[in-house]
Amino acid sequence: MAATGAPAPPYPGFYPTYETCNEVSAYCPVKATTLGYFPNEGVNIFLTIGYGLAALITLVTGVWKRTWGFSIAVFAGCALECVGYVGRVLLAENPWNGDAFKIQIVAIVLGPTLLCIGLYLTLKHTVLALNPSLSRVSPKLYPAFFVPADISCLVIQAIGGGVAASAGRENYGLLKHGNKIIMAGIVLQVVVLLVFGLTSADYLIRAKKYFNSGNVSAEHEAGAKLWKEKKFRAFEYAMGGAYAVLLIRCIYRIAEMAGGWANHIMQDEPSFVVLESFMVLIASVLLAVFAPGIFFPQMSHKADTKTPAATSGSSEDVEKQQTSDSDGVAGVARAEQAPTGWKARFAKSMAHTGMEHRTTELTGL
Repeated sequence: MAATGAPAPPYPGFYPTYETCNEVSAYCPVKATTLGYFPNEGVNIFLTIGYGLAALITLVTGVWKRTWGFSIAVFAGCALECVGYVGRVLLAENPWNGDAFKIQIVAIVLGPTLLCIGLYLTLKHTVLALNPSLSRVSPKLYPAFFVPADISCLVIQAIGGGVAASAGRENYGLLKHGNKIIMAGIVLQVVVLLVFGLTSADYLIRAKKYFNSGNVSAEHEAGAKLWKEKKFRAFEYAMGGAYAVLLIRCIYRIAEMAGGWANHIMQDEPSFVVLESFMVLIASVLLAVFAPGIFFPQMSHKADTKTPAATSGSSEDVEKQQTSDSDGVAGVARAEQAPTGWKARFAKSMAHTGMEHRTTELTGL
């Protein structure tokens, strides 16, 4: 609330900043803040609860189904978003709360990057579970490329957010540099997302053609069965939806940051709530509710033996089997080698016992 009977400026040349203002007053108006408005408290409480629930669901299903990489990334992303919107709730009470402003900048910028990491991890396991031979590159290369690329986006944005948050009253140039660094990280994230989208679409189109061709080989029957499974299709649609809203959010962020801090887009709360807050919340909910441990158990380290594709094991098992099979003739030769050590003695003993039993039957003794 605005203070009444505000005193005169404390000194000549006074300028309102997060260092010189503690509350809204005649000399520290809300318009002078970076956001330029009182954030809507009710909306931000709702968002805080939403992200908190998404984080909790992800944590529970991740531990239950042992989808460690995916769940850690998504949980961390949701948790960061939750913390960021706690900061905005505090800003709704006092827009000049400098600590709350720094919290919401850093947390809300970094959260979606971690959600993208969870999304990227699904492609490798999808390829392994369906038909790795349809992929243009080795399935191992997907996380090897996309995860480090996304972490690079995270590091760049973290540096930019830290620089921007630490800029004081005398450091407008530092604030601009922080903005440029964040922009570079977001643009790189959009590029990585576009490459991921094209790569995923390319593989799924090839998989669709193969499984609808009627010429599926015996070794890919498990993948064909998985392709037709409703749970798996729901999982793929959910991942596609999460991808779409995260891409929309990143494009919005570029437009928001392009005009610098406190520009008219950044100071428009409705566009922020729709294109940032709810886009990322939708992605968080989709990633949490359509958990791979339930809808795509081949991605889990705890294979569910009741699932249709369980006979072929988890995607990690498939990858190990393919590595073994790639040995070719050498693998066959190893399989045909006679047993040695205790295995040889055991086999000899069993063979001897079998011969005695057959001799007794023939002689009638």
